[in-house]
Amino acid sequence: MGQFTIEPLRIPAVGLVRASKLSDPRGTFAETYTVPGFEQIGIGCRFVQDTEPLSLKAGTIRGLHFQTPPVAQSKLIYVVRGAIFDVAVDLRRSSPTFGRWCGVRLAAGGSEQVFVPKGFAHGYCTLEDDTTVIYKVDELYDAQYDTGVGWNDPDIGVDWPLGPDRLTVSEKDAGLPMLRDISSPFSQG
Repeated sequence: MGQFTIEPLRIPAVGLVRASKLSDPRGTFAETYTVPGFEQIGIGCRFVQDTEPLSLKAGTIRGLHFQTPPVAQSKLIYVVRGAIFDVAVDLRRSSPTFGRWCGVRLAAGGSEQVFVPKGFAHGYCTLEDDTTVIYKVDELYDAQYDTGVGWNDPDIGVDWPLGPDRLTVSEKDAGLPMLRDISSPFSQG
């Protein structure tokens, strides 16, 4: 096994990673991560922490989060139950796609994951009740460097798949600043 492919999304630095699956009458089997397999598709970061949020209701938005340097994080996102609409926003000031977003639907049972490199805000909206997501990060969580931008920032314009009347957002996420009100700590694009 260990067969991975990566397909760039609308912002090429963000990629949809697919793992090959074996099938037989019992079901399926897939390796979701190996260091050599990811290095072969150009992802050389070493993940140091897994996080597993469970969202009870469809329409739960988590994000748009990022950690600032020196502990900025790359993330690998995978759905183990339910489904999400996953979003990355380019915060790299010198990038031609600065302030733009890309998104993709991820569902349990698929072999897709999303790789979001440093320099991006990340978030998602659950599309089903009882959705569990696992994401790997290459830097440990550090509350001192944890921040984000508003999920509803009109300048970013994320087209969330559910209407605003169906969305649930934490108090913390509802209070995140708009992109125009922050100085992005990411210069490389």
